[in-house]
Amino acid sequence: MWQKLILGLIVWLAATGCYGAEKYRLAWSHYTGWEPWGYAYDNGIIKKWADKYGIQIEVTLVNDYIESINLYTTGQFDACTMTNMDALTIPAVGGKDSTALLIGDFSNGNDGIVIKKGDSVKSLKGQNVKLVELSVSHYMLARALDMNGLSERDIKITNTSDAEIASVFLTDPAGAVVTWNPPLQQVRNGKGAKLVFDSSKIPGEIIDMLVVRSDAPETLKKALAGAWFETIGIMSGKGKSAKDAIEFMAQQSGATHAEFASQLKTTAMFYQAAEAVKFARSDKLKQTMEHVRTFAFDKGLYGNGAPSKDLVGISFPDGSVLGDKNNVKLRFDAGIMQSAADGKL
Repeated sequence: MWQKLILGLIVWLAATGCYGAEKYRLAWSHYTGWEPWGYAYDNGIIKKWADKYGIQIEVTLVNDYIESINLYTTGQFDACTMTNMDALTIPAVGGKDSTALLIGDFSNGNDGIVIKKGDSVKSLKGQNVKLVELSVSHYMLARALDMNGLSERDIKITNTSDAEIASVFLTDPAGAVVTWNPPLQQVRNGKGAKLVFDSSKIPGEIIDMLVVRSDAPETLKKALAGAWFETIGIMSGKGKSAKDAIEFMAQQSGATHAEFASQLKTTAMFYQAAEAVKFARSDKLKQTMEHVRTFAFDKGLYGNGAPSKDLVGISFPDGSVLGDKNNVKLRFDAGIMQSAADGKL
């Protein structure tokens, strides 16, 4: 009888994460579309799903976004929030085989170009444009210039940190910046400021994701997906629970409830798993990644000596690959999201 009791205790301890459960680590940083991870962790949703699969998941907020990706790339985290471009240019180019497990949203106005002199993208000609160089802001600027018959040769670019970009713009009578929320909200409110382009003009190109190492166990992938869709289901619902969730995320991000709600309006969230699956399987995603890898290679983000943009392979749910099929390092996989859509997590 005692043997059965002891065995039962061991099983219970393992299931509750108190004994023998494998521990995994997730890193996230502040951004409108990633705030749900903080809510999910603080409100026990992560633990609930980790317990279901007999594992432990430690969630860490890393305030420096790029540093969080670097830490993931060097193996200190098993999963990390990042954009599609950064997933390619940091872990994938760095040789880490990674999978875009969850596509959470795409920027639909959260990134913008704001100027004081002129009223269109063409007005940028000859101006000094400040941005975080080689970031998604730089990518969006390149797309905007190309769509308006200009190139980077027509402007001057000054690398400016996201922590300083709003104050620099507001004090510059000839200010021109490319940035993302929340600094974008600040610069748009500046005297004489005019938004001349935003990410809604290139919908679906700046994608916010949860990336995991490709060899991560299914238990981790399913637990993360379950926690994610439960959380965004709460925040997109009605009533007090949804309001409380939004309030928590707003405070967590340093915004007011109204400011955070405004940012959500320019974030195309995939609240339904089926919507995320459809996006992951679309030809649009392939077109976007072609734009992204071309930009990345042209800017030297593949590293010195990279022979072409085909150096790294990018695979898609239908099995197709952009780049080297023998060196696939970034994988878009709709499998776990499909399981969520089918209610099979």
